[in-house]
Amino acid sequence: MPLVRIDVNQGRSPQQLQDLSRGIHDAILAEYGIPERDYFHVLTEHPRGQIVAQDAGLGFERTPDVVMIQIFTQGGRSQAAKQSLFAAIADKLAGLGIAGTDVFIGYVENTAGDWSFGFGRAQYVTGELSVPAK
Repeated sequence: MPLVRIDVNQGRSPQQLQDLSRGIHDAILAEYGIPERDYFHVLTEHPRGQIVAQDAGLGFERTPDVVMIQIFTQGGRSQAAKQSLFAAIADKLAGLGIAGTDVFIGYVENTAGDWSFGFGRAQYVTGELSVPAK
């Protein structure tokens, strides 16, 4: 059950924003085999100039079309699985015209006890939800 936060500069149409979110979700579905309804995205648009995303010394320039993605999910997946996910996301976004240099992903792991899906209960701990397989 990943929670995905997506930050972009203003200027995309509602359809482009929906396609962006859906592309990321489709990559997660394909790579991690999560249920379709495990779709939890927060998409935030910012006025130009509020996202700073340099190249970390890798020698390329980002454009104002940069997409900052934060994925919060339970720990336990291999580095190979994460790398495969990163590549799948970049591939899906490339199909939407977003350059690989404009895809920035931060991946944050936690535990089953770190989630509440409502009612103030940790459903993975109470047994209301089964802990997803990795």
